[in-house]
Amino acid sequence: MKKLSLLIIMVLVATVAAMAQTTPVGPYGGTGYTSTNTYTNATATASDVLGAHNGYGRGCVMCHAPHSGSWGNGLALSGDPNNGEVALWGQDLTPLFGYAISFSGDGNTSKYPVTLPTTVMAGIGDANTIILLCLSCHDGVLTKVGMMEGQTVEVLPIVGGHAPTLLGLAKPTAGTSYSNDHPVGGSAVVTCNGGSATAGATKSLGSGHQWDCIGGGPVAINMTGPASSVFITNYKGSFWNTGATNGISQKLASFNSGSVVTAVTCTSCHNQHSMTVYNNNYGNFGTMFFIKGQYTPLSNGNSVAQFCRNCHGGASNEMEGVMNVPTI
Repeated sequence: MKKLSLLIIMVLVATVAAMAQTTPVGPYGGTGYTSTNTYTNATATASDVLGAHNGYGRGCVMCHAPHSGSWGNGLALSGDPNNGEVALWGQDLTPLFGYAISFSGDGNTSKYPVTLPTTVMAGIGDANTIILLCLSCHDGVLTKVGMMEGQTVEVLPIVGGHAPTLLGLAKPTAGTSYSNDHPVGGSAVVTCNGGSATAGATKSLGSGHQWDCIGGGPVAINMTGPASSVFITNYKGSFWNTGATNGISQKLASFNSGSVVTAVTCTSCHNQHSMTVYNNNYGNFGTMFFIKGQYTPLSNGNSVAQFCRNCHGGASNEMEGVMNVPTI
């Protein structure tokens, strides 16, 4: 009996020790974070990385029609004779052609205006065309909702519930306002010259609270400032870590044939093809909501804040001179 009790105790001790060494895992794959600030591949899940965009099994053809444009997805003949010729897009875009949207985030409804193209022939590389394609499913007023329930598949971590996926549906203005949505478009430009990385130094944040980098406006951002360089070292799941050399000459979006390359479009923050895993040159990281970066909300974590700091550098630990806070 004593031997059996001793054996049980030894097994329990070994189990606890093994659990203590396990890498924390987020709700959709692994965070890839360990106590030594090293990253490993995210734990694979049993679901397709398309997630909600798998469309209950329809998969790619929910948005793309390999034959005949919108006809190929069962829609009536589109008013756009070129429908389907960009990205084989299979949704009816005509309700959105020329649609004027005003984004804000601070009450100024004309601060970030976007006028959607009147044809998709501007090309998939044009950021306003990307907004047009995304809103062909996600606009809650002008588009016909198909294969969508209007809320996230994932449950919101920590607080619970679901977030809306239909935009332009919420008030304040007659149910069609985008003034309570994050700005996108040619005016939503990420700039540089955010200030010093020295602890206690006076920071000249400018109007955008941005990074101490080179570029901004119509030029690609070069993340070589002291604070920004440390940031992308601390946050290996950052979308700046996409090349062989960290953060060199990254382009967030291209508008009007590339005239502005550091403005924000939908795909600056989201990867529509991967809901649960983000990949860069450091490997795979857990994410959710199609976020383009490590995004694994924990009650004591900072990965959500770190993702926002990709652009909003003035609010980062590093810009305050705190250089060694890892992402969890």
